[in-house]
Amino acid sequence: MTAPDFLVNGPADAPACFVLAHGAGAPMDTPFMNQVAEGIAAVGFRVLRFEFPYMAGRRTGGSKRPPDRQPVLLECWRNAIAAAAGSGPLVIGGKSMGGRMASLVADDTGVDGVICLGYPFHPPGKPDKLRTEHLEDITCPTLILQGERDPFGTRAEVGTYRLSEAITLEWIPDGNHDLAPRKASGHTRESNMAATVTAAITFLEMVARSRMA
Repeated sequence: MTAPDFLVNGPADAPACFVLAHGAGAPMDTPFMNQVAEGIAAVGFRVLRFEFPYMAGRRTGGSKRPPDRQPVLLECWRNAIAAAAGSGPLVIGGKSMGGRMASLVADDTGVDGVICLGYPFHPPGKPDKLRTEHLEDITCPTLILQGERDPFGTRAEVGTYRLSEAITLEWIPDGNHDLAPRKASGHTRESNMAATVTAAITFLEMVARSRMA
């Protein structure tokens, strides 16, 4: 498998690089992904986005392809990490499935951090089918930004899980799987997205300082 074609935001001499992958159902350039990447890049970090083979294939036509099997997704992540690696700190992550796959390779690849945007702790409606085993022992610093009412793992559900001390959970108010709140909550999509980007930037700054120490 060849190195992915990156969509790049931010300067080449950034203090840290963030490789960002999409979720299962939408590509790397949705409004959500654009807002995250552009918001992080606006303060001077470099953001590299890529697509898994099935999603890249959708751009060339044909039937709507389902996600690749996990071994393919993990190999694609390893290739992306190798292609993005440089002299500075490297953080990986993504939305939903993209973030989950990043967390699965983080310890093995030696990256400096992971950011998950809406982690799929379990399939919706199936809280007994947890995807948390590796999160109990992960050692790579990890930030999970989760909507409080995410059907893939609500605040009440996730509070009962055993997670590694390397994981920081930040809750996005009344957020769903796209981190968006209901109108009646008093929060807005714009404020939730701003909080998400700010939390990601704070984490990247922490990783960059840690490498310099």
